[in-house]
Amino acid sequence: MSIYLDYNSTALVRPQVQAIMAEVLAEGGNPNAVHALGRRARSRIETARAQVAALVGADPTAVVFSSGGTEANAQGIASAIAAGCERLIVSATEHPCVAEAATASGIPVEVLPVDGNGVVDLDWLAEALRRPGRAAVAIHHANNESGVIQPIAEAAALVRAAGGWLHVDAIQSAGKIAVDMRALDADTLTLSGHKLGAAQGSGALVGREGLTLVRIMHGAGQERGLRAGTENTPGIAGFGVAAEIAGGELEQAAHHAAWRDAAAQRVKAAGAVVVGEAAERLPNTMFLAVEGWDSPQQLIGLDLAGVMVSAGSACSSGKTKPSKTLVAMGLDRLATGAVRASGGWGTQDSDWTRFADVWTAAFEKHVARLSVRAKEVA
Repeated sequence: MSIYLDYNSTALVRPQVQAIMAEVLAEGGNPNAVHALGRRARSRIETARAQVAALVGADPTAVVFSSGGTEANAQGIASAIAAGCERLIVSATEHPCVAEAATASGIPVEVLPVDGNGVVDLDWLAEALRRPGRAAVAIHHANNESGVIQPIAEAAALVRAAGGWLHVDAIQSAGKIAVDMRALDADTLTLSGHKLGAAQGSGALVGREGLTLVRIMHGAGQERGLRAGTENTPGIAGFGVAAEIAGGELEQAAHHAAWRDAAAQRVKAAGAVVVGEAAERLPNTMFLAVEGWDSPQQLIGLDLAGVMVSAGSACSSGKTKPSKTLVAMGLDRLATGAVRASGGWGTQDSDWTRFADVWTAAFEKHVARLSVRAKEVA
């Protein structure tokens, strides 16, 4: 029986989400129309807006729905630039969609380094913020590959003191650990529905109350003039339901850490390195690596045995280039041999046990093959 441990890529769609989306699809109606069906669709969206806002402790009026996390991150960076930020500081392990939005902006980009555990260097940040020019700082709450959680509140204090702007990508952390926008003190924060168990194609930018955001999708005046285009009513409704359920399951989500750690002990005993183990991490995530055993070889072996994991960012699946996260952490020797296992709402303890069983068996076969080859060469 196959098991799915790739929730950081895309969570399985929750049954409750499937049900609400089916209802909304059956109802129809444009949420911007004034007739009964339009008003019903609008009600669905505003209910979801409140549900998503509650997940991160924000005011519903601060939530702008989008097509997903990539668009939301781009809008957050654009808003910082429109507010007068003259340079961008982006963490070295940031998701590619943030880093590339920064590069495409045309203003200077500086890379905020991380230590060997993948945690941002706050001393470096403090020094960088002293340099001329108002800075926008982009730091994700948790890394999508390693699951390492960043000291956002501490970074925010530095950014506030320097008069800068803080953009936080909370796409991986929301629904797995508590996320409070006010406690994090972020100016803008992003979310993505399909990481929570909603369908792909829905996301949100959440702005600090009273903050002026800019739109990057031009046309009509949807989303209070901040995101043109007819809203994805079924997707947004599902996003709202997923956010509400995930917010109520945080205690349950924390239990994954014990399951993950038991599996980690086994793969470490076999010869793997568990990345970021000394840092605070998401409870559902394990990023392991082996020098000299390429990620695609591991993934194929695991998949043939019915275990679905990934090599890291799903946006880079199918590519064999080294993990950006591991390179930034100074672990170049492991960068082509990493595998990420990540659980979610449908994961059981037995799934982590099965993963450890299959991975260790595959590793033993790999070592045996290397031994045979060495003898043949000799």
